[in-house]
Amino acid sequence: MQQNETRCGFVAIVGRPNVGKSTLLNNIIGQKISITADKPQTTRHKILGVKTLLDVQAIFIDTPGMHILQKKAINKEMNKAARSALQDVDAVIFMVEALEWNAEDDLVLDCVSHVTCPVFLVVNKVDTVKDKNLLLPFLQTLSEKLPVATILPCSATEGTQVEVLEQKIFAILPPGPFYFPKDQITDKNLNFRLAEIIREKLTRALSAELPYAISVEIERVQQEATQLLVHAIIWVERDSQKGIVIGKKGAMLKQIGTEARLDMNHMLKESVHLELYVKVKSGWSDDSKALKNLGYLDL
Repeated sequence: MQQNETRCGFVAIVGRPNVGKSTLLNNIIGQKISITADKPQTTRHKILGVKTLLDVQAIFIDTPGMHILQKKAINKEMNKAARSALQDVDAVIFMVEALEWNAEDDLVLDCVSHVTCPVFLVVNKVDTVKDKNLLLPFLQTLSEKLPVATILPCSATEGTQVEVLEQKIFAILPPGPFYFPKDQITDKNLNFRLAEIIREKLTRALSAELPYAISVEIERVQQEATQLLVHAIIWVERDSQKGIVIGKKGAMLKQIGTEARLDMNHMLKESVHLELYVKVKSGWSDDSKALKNLGYLDL
């Protein structure tokens, strides 16, 4: 390879819900690109994270968790987005959880088994395994399930083995020009990232199924003299949900707004004034027209 030749490629990160795909992406990029929460299906879109080191650029594709139960149109779109990420990539990171394997892992395995590019089977959350002696037989079982894969135990939260994974991926990327400027770290625009920050706070604060009935839309972003003004709409499916999001005397909405605003301040390195409004759009998560208007089709 000539000294000035660059290498560049796409890497899909796939797995069932809640195995740590977004946490891994954020660790690799060194910034929060994908929101995280201890609930399945937090990620709803394909999100690109770009890492450039001198003459090599890797474009990581974080995907929604593949899941079997597809109750609504949005669930089908999320699975479709995850599967489509496996097309025309240069490497695949298949994430599983240490000592855990279920039918949804089998679903992902079936999809990954058909790719022809290198596959890295990343066993996440090894830091939570108390008896490390249990890991070896689990890794052996994985090697039998997907013999062509390079298996790598890691902890996306603590960063254990993440750099090793990066080095292995960078080493196999093909020669080619960069797709993104060297200083760009994601393909998502400001409005998307602001909306996702708000949705992260909602997902973490609200229990049970309510986060899955919520979407966030940035209505307006306006630069003022001393701060950035952000108007956002939180869409729910029923009036009863609206009351839960607002909370008693507005306490829940105030908490979510405060937490989101602090994250926005940190991300943008400037003062943000955030105004949140809660509105009802009945059945939006199972309505193709509503999904399209909210940016969920062709995820």
